[in-house]
Amino acid sequence: MKILIQRVKQAQVDVDEQTVGQIKQGILAFVGVERDDTPKIAEQLLAKMCRYRIFSDEDGKMNLSLNDIQGELLLVSQFTLVADTKKGNRPGFSRGATPEHGELIFNDMVKQAKETDLNVQTGQFGADMQVSLTNDGPVTFWLESK
Repeated sequence: MKILIQRVKQAQVDVDEQTVGQIKQGILAFVGVERDDTPKIAEQLLAKMCRYRIFSDEDGKMNLSLNDIQGELLLVSQFTLVADTKKGNRPGFSRGATPEHGELIFNDMVKQAKETDLNVQTGQFGADMQVSLTNDGPVTFWLESK
């Protein structure tokens, strides 16, 4: 599993010109599911994402987590994150999960996230989504299961 997280002041996801998910201060997380990913992997990365200290404390140091600031979380599925880009001019997706498996793991992560005290929003799995955001910093990190 690969997750690209961005610290944002705000973010939103639209599908067919309708807003399906919107947050204020928090993390926008693009989630790429690989074929061997499990609910346990999703749980571990979700926990890390919520504890990852990427928000500034009173001294301006990145010392606070999403949990610490009670920020919001926007989860967006993005299968292109698992692409193999090492050779040629066309990405390969052999490591990616099938749509059925990807949706199962992504939805499991969403379910786990909604069991926290955070405001959790999502995109729409498999849809053509338009994502807009104000990246705070900019601050962007990769989280990977392998």
